[in-house]
Amino acid sequence: MQIRRYKHFASVVGLVLGLLCAVEAAKVNKHKPWIETTYHGIVTENDDKVLLDPPLIALDKDAPLRYAESFEVTFTKEGEICGFRIHGQNVPFEAVVLDKSTGEGVIRAKDKLDCELQKEHTFTIQAYDCGEGPDGANMKKSHKATVHIQVNDINEYSPVFKEKSYKATVIEGKKYDSILKVEAVDADCSFQFSQICSYEIVTPDVPFTVDKDGFIKNTEKLNYSKERMYKLTVTAYDCGKNRASEDVLVKINIKPTCKPGWQGFNKRIEYEPGTGSLALFPSMHLETCEEPITSIQANIELETNHIGKGCDRDTYSEKSLHKLCGASAGTVELLPAPSSSANWTVGLPTDNGHDSDQVFEFNGTQAIKVPEGVVSTSLKEPFTVSVWMRHGPGAREKETILCNSDKTEMNRHHYSLYVHNCHLILLLRQDPAETENYKPAEFHWKLDQVCDKEWHHYVLNVEFPSVALFVDGATFEPFLVTEDYPLHSSKIDMQLTIGACWQDNPGHDKDNETVSEPSTGGNARMSQFFRGNLAGLMIRSGKLENKKVIDCLYTCKEGLDVQLPEEVASAVKVAFNPNQSSLTVEGDDIEAFDKVMQHISYLNSRQFPTPGIRHLRVSTTVKCFNEETCILVPEAAGYVMVLQPEEPKISLSGIDHFARGAAEFESPEGVTLFPELRIVSTITREVEAETEPEATEATEGAEDDPTVQETVVSEEIMHNLDTCEVTALGDELDGEHETLEVDQAQVQQRGLEMTSSNLGLVMTGVNTMANYEQVLHLIRYKNWHTEALFDRKFKLFCSELNGRYISNDFKVEVNVIHTANPMDHANNAMVQPNFISPVHHASVDLSGHNLVNAHQASVVPSAATIVIVVCVSFLVFMIILGVFRIRSAHQRTMRDTEGGKENEMDWDDSALTITVNPMETYEDQHSSEEEEEEEEESEEGEEEDDITSAESESSEDEEAGEPEDQQGASRQQQLEWDDSTLTY
Repeated sequence: MQIRRYKHFASVVGLVLGLLCAVEAAKVNKHKPWIETTYHGIVTENDDKVLLDPPLIALDKDAPLRYAESFEVTFTKEGEICGFRIHGQNVPFEAVVLDKSTGEGVIRAKDKLDCELQKEHTFTIQAYDCGEGPDGANMKKSHKATVHIQVNDINEYSPVFKEKSYKATVIEGKKYDSILKVEAVDADCSFQFSQICSYEIVTPDVPFTVDKDGFIKNTEKLNYSKERMYKLTVTAYDCGKNRASEDVLVKINIKPTCKPGWQGFNKRIEYEPGTGSLALFPSMHLETCEEPITSIQANIELETNHIGKGCDRDTYSEKSLHKLCGASAGTVELLPAPSSSANWTVGLPTDNGHDSDQVFEFNGTQAIKVPEGVVSTSLKEPFTVSVWMRHGPGAREKETILCNSDKTEMNRHHYSLYVHNCHLILLLRQDPAETENYKPAEFHWKLDQVCDKEWHHYVLNVEFPSVALFVDGATFEPFLVTEDYPLHSSKIDMQLTIGACWQDNPGHDKDNETVSEPSTGGNARMSQFFRGNLAGLMIRSGKLENKKVIDCLYTCKEGLDVQLPEEVASAVKVAFNPNQSSLTVEGDDIEAFDKVMQHISYLNSRQFPTPGIRHLRVSTTVKCFNEETCILVPEAAGYVMVLQPEEPKISLSGIDHFARGAAEFESPEGVTLFPELRIVSTITREVEAETEPEATEATEGAEDDPTVQETVVSEEIMHNLDTCEVTALGDELDGEHETLEVDQAQVQQRGLEMTSSNLGLVMTGVNTMANYEQVLHLIRYKNWHTEALFDRKFKLFCSELNGRYISNDFKVEVNVIHTANPMDHANNAMVQPNFISPVHHASVDLSGHNLVNAHQASVVPSAATIVIVVCVSFLVFMIILGVFRIRSAHQRTMRDTEGGKENEMDWDDSALTITVNPMETYEDQHSSEEEEEEEEESEEGEEEDDITSAESESSEDEEAGEPEDQQGASRQQQLEWDDSTLTY
């Protein structure tokens, strides 16, 4: 075992000695290192590492492992690469060995590189080995290789504009391809980051744009009057999306030039009601910039669609308008304003936004039934149907305007007018008495007007079997007429409805007629509901409307007008549309054209027009010699402001409280209700106090006060009325024993119509206030059962323009004087309530005195009766006089305490009341009162002063709205009581 160990050790020692001998033999450095001849590298500005192609590797044949044929390990450094050397001036790179044994190395930047200073670097490099021996002697070097390095750019710089600001000037009215150019630069070295890719206008809402090359141009024609200079802020972006460090300001000045268009046009034109026509363009002229023109055409449009039913028209009832336009009798209004005599439209929604222009709204759930007897159901004779309608887009279902159908069972439609898919359709079935032949039954008109949501006037003249339709005065022929057999004979009553069709059994039709689904909303017997607005629905039986009446009904009360000067009448053509809301002017002479334009005016013939705005537009086309449009004239737009008219105050006044004997009520003539009625209409306006030539003391005092600038002036004016209504207050009229009567011949003679009911009387028709006064004077109240009647009260009011202006409520109280037992009357004289009620005067004071008038029936009593009456009257007189004396003493005590003067007047009035002559007529009293008023300033008598003062106070109370005066009421009670005693 020991021997084996020694043998092994000997073999190891031998191997080591052999290796040492080999190393000793390899110490000789025979070969030079080897590298590539050319290298290419890339480096980024913000990095120091260079990417080389090919990689930097130096090889040496002295390297034992790589080039030796045996695998003997050597410990010498011959064959190792110790470094690389760079040759060149100011080369900002260095080469570093990473692994000596493999010869790998890298090139690094010594300092921060700047592409903007130098984009490429070229130099040489050389490798060297570690040499021989421990000290590295005999080091060998490789050949020199060329290295090319490119420095990559980073986007470190932002664009910068070359100029601090830019300016340009352009002429208004032109579009430019390029106004100016802005330019920015970028300091980056690369093409990508140094290139400007886009420009942008930062300022919003300007009529300019900039392209990628920096050229600015306008997107629309510029207007000097709108803007004289634009200031734009522009920025730039490079292709690396860096924005300019500072935006640049661009100023573009607009230079005025000759601008074609209308000069001297006022946008706001104020129209004062009642002033006739108003020139719209008094100083306007057309500027053509000296262009050689051949023709000019201008279209002037006045927009009035938002006023009433398409424009300003009289808002009288449709029946009154037909009469004013010349339509004869026989016209029946199916959609009247709700009143005591025509109440079937009560509850139907109305449009009250058009100055009482009575418009009814149908929303698809409402319909009304016309009472029997309002219109004849026989259509054998010619008849006319007219209506104002505003309807929206068409629906699949039928929408009924007017329908006459069976009341029960059959559900047959005898005639109807309805809308279906923008078609206007008239259904007219033959009566059963007709022969069993096909005859026209349905007339269809396809009209845009049906669905445009605007007001239009429709008139159908029916003269079977032909039907003529007029829409806004223009004639339209039916595009389809269908025929049908006559209706079956039946005794079923018919029902006339508006806004839907009456169906006794909705959904079932025994005569093969189309019926829509049952309605909702609690009206289960209606179908085919209408959605829209209707007004002025009329039927006129027996006669057709002529074109003149139709045009009158449609014609507006406002519109454009022109009075052509004689010198230009032949040079210019003027054409109006039917309702005069638009006119066209054509000519070739500019001067003549301007004169015609200056004579165009606005006219509103209504006494009380609808206030508000009417938009006005002037569109102009100018042609040159080549028959082409050479200049563009902009549209001129403005508006007419119709000012608020001075609204009238209609006042009714007269005797509002009087007593009559029972015999008068029971007589054939009855009692006149309004014997002294006066209808006065006034307007109140404010004027400057300084303009009054003769001022009162109060006004002069106001002028001294600098804060008072205006004074109120009231003027009486004349205008028409269209309705006066007398209504019984309290219980309705009992037709068995009381009535209101008026001479029908007198009513018709004055062009009025009258309807009566248990509520009272209604006078209708457009007529003067004087004619209404005369007719109202004729109204008499009769009562042939006055035993239980002590008083009766009535109310009267009048109106104008279908309720636009309404008078005060004038109330009249009539007391009945009954003949009673003399002693009972004497005993109860002080407690009769019917003759001591307070009375409010309208304009005539002491009206209660008028107990005996010219119309009172005379009675010749016997001698005994006269004696009894005289005795009783004297007794009653003495009792009353005693009571008054006691009361007067008390009042004197109060006067002494308060030092007032008013109670003296009360006493004097009461005294005068007692001494009134019972046979004196009201006219005598009234004339005496007027004389007393004239003598008020003279102060000759205490009684005259008191009476005049009382009358003056009463007048002031009326102007203040007739407030209650307790002393006046007490005084009137005394007057009423005294009057009652004088009759006995």
